[in-house]
Amino acid sequence: MANLNNTTIFSVMSALSTQYNAINLGQGFPDFDCTTSLKDEVKKSLYSNQNQYSPMTGNFELKQSIADKIAIYHHNVVDPNKHICITAGATQAIFTSILSIISKDDEVIIIEPAYDSYAPSIRIAGGIPISYKMKYPKYQIDWDELESLVSEKTKMIIINNPHNPTGKILTKSDLLNLQRIVSDTKITVLSDEVYEHLIFDNNQHESVLRFPELFNQSIAIFSFGKTLHATGWKIGYCVGPEHLINQFNKIHQWNVFSVNSFVQHALAQYLKEPEKFNKLSSFFEQKRNYLADGLNESHLKPLPSLGTYFQLYDYSEISQQNDIEFCKSLVKKIGVASIPLSPFYSDSEDNKVIRLCFAKKQETLDKAIERLKMLN
Repeated sequence: MANLNNTTIFSVMSALSTQYNAINLGQGFPDFDCTTSLKDEVKKSLYSNQNQYSPMTGNFELKQSIADKIAIYHHNVVDPNKHICITAGATQAIFTSILSIISKDDEVIIIEPAYDSYAPSIRIAGGIPISYKMKYPKYQIDWDELESLVSEKTKMIIINNPHNPTGKILTKSDLLNLQRIVSDTKITVLSDEVYEHLIFDNNQHESVLRFPELFNQSIAIFSFGKTLHATGWKIGYCVGPEHLINQFNKIHQWNVFSVNSFVQHALAQYLKEPEKFNKLSSFFEQKRNYLADGLNESHLKPLPSLGTYFQLYDYSEISQQNDIEFCKSLVKKIGVASIPLSPFYSDSEDNKVIRLCFAKKQETLDKAIERLKMLN
């Protein structure tokens, strides 16, 4: 898992991909653009004098659109002014949430394999990451085992649902177990839900926003970049009860203050039709299936992906190289960039698994499949 002195594996692999002009299935971004209607809204906003500071917690109209969306998708009525803050992307929201809750020597339980920004953010706040490891290859959570890690020093539990990098999703039973664990404690749940609309096989996204008791102890993080194919815009938001959002805003006002104005204004208009999100799951599920079908006869073995736009593949039939060296060799030998799983673990556990991003054009996937099928 990344620490404060390391360069993130995403930067390492993307740089290598550029150096060898490889097909980049590593870093999680689409190689297709956002919709024309969204770009039109941004252009209209840019040229209609929406270019000065927004309010510190965000454009009210955008927050109202988000509140309407939450009511539709999660059946929770939230106050735009009390329960929502617009952020400069999900990573800033995660970092600010941790800084707002965690002090020196506080413990934070993270679930591994874990997105690599969690642990460094905890350490910057003076806290101590406590790792719970999901067991390969099922990547399921034993909640009794996780609960055994809770101590009087535990101030936060971080969940990621749908989960990057495994593609796993949490069920209603999982959320109820989490609710049981934090009930009657002062533990805050940080729920990273940036892939909320990328759920496959007719499953439902079980957000902390759906559970009133759990919601009262949670900050949920979301990303417009992930859902609108515009990762470079770096705009997201967090949702939580008033007492936690107040704490969040105390830090947010000093490390960001406010987020770009004209994109917020454009998103407020675009979100007036929240049903636009309804087709995202089927759109990405088709891409997941296309990649899996294309590699069906290869020596890469897929692990189930129920959400996100990532697919894990076991390469143990191909090589016994450690996963970082294997990923580097893929770039150099066949021109395909992927992400190894070991950097997502505090002990660098290596199960001979790589992560491929399928949020790509069909022609990109075709080229990658052709090259990956060469592996033997």
